[in-house]
Amino acid sequence: MATISLCMIVRDEEQTLQRCLDSVAGLADEVVVTDTGSVDSTREIAARYGRVVDFAWCDDFAAARNFSFAQATQDFILWLDADDVIEPADRERLAQLKAGLDGTVDVVMLPYHTALDGDGRPAFTYFRERLLRRAAGFQWEGAVHECITPRGRVQYGEAAVTHRKEKAGDSGRNLRIYQAKRGRGEAFSAREQFYYARELQACRRYADAAAAFEAFLARPDGWVENRIEACCNLSDCLRALGQPAQARQALVRSFAEDSPRGEACCALAALELEQGRLEQAKFWYETALRAVCDTRRGGFARPACYGYLPCIGLCVCCDRLGRRAEAAAWNERAALYQPQSEAVAYNRRYFAAAGQ
Repeated sequence: MATISLCMIVRDEEQTLQRCLDSVAGLADEVVVTDTGSVDSTREIAARYGRVVDFAWCDDFAAARNFSFAQATQDFILWLDADDVIEPADRERLAQLKAGLDGTVDVVMLPYHTALDGDGRPAFTYFRERLLRRAAGFQWEGAVHECITPRGRVQYGEAAVTHRKEKAGDSGRNLRIYQAKRGRGEAFSAREQFYYARELQACRRYADAAAAFEAFLARPDGWVENRIEACCNLSDCLRALGQPAQARQALVRSFAEDSPRGEACCALAALELEQGRLEQAKFWYETALRAVCDTRRGGFARPACYGYLPCIGLCVCCDRLGRRAEAAAWNERAALYQPQSEAVAYNRRYFAAAGQ
């Protein structure tokens, strides 16, 4: 059986670190926690589980992670953030995966659930490079939103990591790091340009974000999944700027990259619904239901856009079109995806009052 080093970088994570380490206890053969300057009890908590090393923070997440990886001694390196957890069912999956690991695998890609719906199902998910063979010498890249480009033999698994954030982060930190990089005259890679635009959007600088997304889409070297997401993000920015026609065009641009995604179809449907174009909205919701949610493509996925949201949208469209029986049927279909949905419950009361 292969052995695993858990390598983490942390700072002032006393609120969540123990929860994280408890969730992975017994799965890692070595725990190395790299502290980047905590002033709370983070170091004391970490020391109860493994080795604590120090790294002088330099506004570079890749540098910190590469330092943490350099401390590993086992066959594979697993990385987690302090506000990540491995749920019990996923612990079992990870234990089984570990039992089957050998020296022929270089990278194991695992789902990363960064948001859950009211029923505890993934609302926002994507695959990340989660286990890496130490001898392959992988290096992190990117001062912010750091990543490792998979190479060699890549294996996919189902043992998800779930992100459970408990405190608000520094909303402007990432943008400041990117702006400092620009101020030094350093060129952005395509990936950095994409994430720079997303940080501008997160800070509600929609005009600047739209220009940054356009700059990314003008590049020939952007990853297709990032290009699709950029079209959706650009649309959101244009919508916030009161430009619905341009927002619609941005979403349609995503179809030139690959087959239509449920996220873009639902966004188009919402724009049409706002304009009172019910048949057009209905068409895009139906298209979203036919789309395939393939998280192994590597892009961000919102599973609700392939089931629950289109059904709720079709319920609204059909009701406004006067087709109440059909609307009620779509509401019940939405309930199959999210049984505890408040919208489904409200619609049931609405239809009951209407005698449907």
